[in-house]
Amino acid sequence: MTALFALATSLLWGLADFGGGLLTRRIPALTVVVVSQVLAVIVLGAVVLATGAWTEAGPGLWYAVAAGVVGPAAMLAFYKALALGPMGVVSPLGSLGVVVPVSVGLLLGDRPGVLQFAGIGVAVAGVVLAGGPELRGAPVRRQAVLLTLVAAFGFGSVMALIAEASTTVTGLFLALFVQRVTNVLVGGAALAASVRRGGRALPQEGPGVIRAALPALAFVGLADVAANGTYAVAAQQGPVTVAAVLASLYPVVTALAARAVLKERLRAVQAAGAGLALVGTVLLATG
Repeated sequence: MTALFALATSLLWGLADFGGGLLTRRIPALTVVVVSQVLAVIVLGAVVLATGAWTEAGPGLWYAVAAGVVGPAAMLAFYKALALGPMGVVSPLGSLGVVVPVSVGLLLGDRPGVLQFAGIGVAVAGVVLAGGPELRGAPVRRQAVLLTLVAAFGFGSVMALIAEASTTVTGLFLALFVQRVTNVLVGGAALAASVRRGGRALPQEGPGVIRAALPALAFVGLADVAANGTYAVAAQQGPVTVAAVLASLYPVVTALAARAVLKERLRAVQAAGAGLALVGTVLLATG
C-alpha cells in the first residue's frame, strides 16, 4: 500500500506541475494559484461535510495553517519558474524539497549517513549544472533555478507540516481543507497587493481565458490536494523513506509530459544536472 500511494503521489504531483506550468504561460501565476485553490476548497468542503471530518478539529490543525501560509509562496515561485522553463530542468530541481523533512529528522536526533552526505554533494552538483548553461547564453535562466530552489524549500516544509496535522484519514481531509482555505486567503491577499502595485489579475485576452481554463485549473488544484493526501497516507502506512523515494519521482512525470506535449529537448549539460538532482534526492531520502 505504501508503494501504491507513493507512486500515485508522483503521478498526481507530476501532472499538476505540468498543468500549472502550462497555465501560467497564459494566466498570471497568482491567479492560477488562487483560482485552482478556490476550486479545491469547494470540493474539499463537500468532502469534510460528507465525512463529518470537522469533528476531529484539534491543535494539530495549526500545522495545516502553517502549511497553508507557506504553500502559496512555494507554488507561485514554482509556477513562475515553470513559465520560464524548461520544465525538464525546473521540475527535477523542485524535488530537492525532500531536504527539509530530512533536515527536520536530523534536528530531532537523526545522524546523517554516508548516502545522505553523498546525496547533498550530488544534489548541489545538479543545481550547478542545471543553472550553469545560463553563463553561455543557454535558455535556462538563473532566475528560474533560484525560484525553483525557493519553491523546493517551501514544498518540503509543507510536506513536513501536513504530516503532523493529522494521523487519521478523516482528520487528513479536515487538515487539507484548512490548508487550502489558508492558501486562498494568503494567495488572495498577495493577488490584491499585486494588483494595487500595477500587476495583472486577468490575462491580456480577458476573463474568457480563465473561464475556458476552469477544468484545467480544477485539475491542478485537486491533483495537488490529492497528492498531499496520498503522500500522507503512504508515510503513515509504511516506512517514510520508501514513501519519500517513490513520491520524489514526480519530476519524471512532468519531464515526460513536457517532452511528449511540448516536444522539449534538453542540452546534455541540462539533462545531466536534472538527472543528478533526482539522484541526489533519492540518496537523501534513502540515507
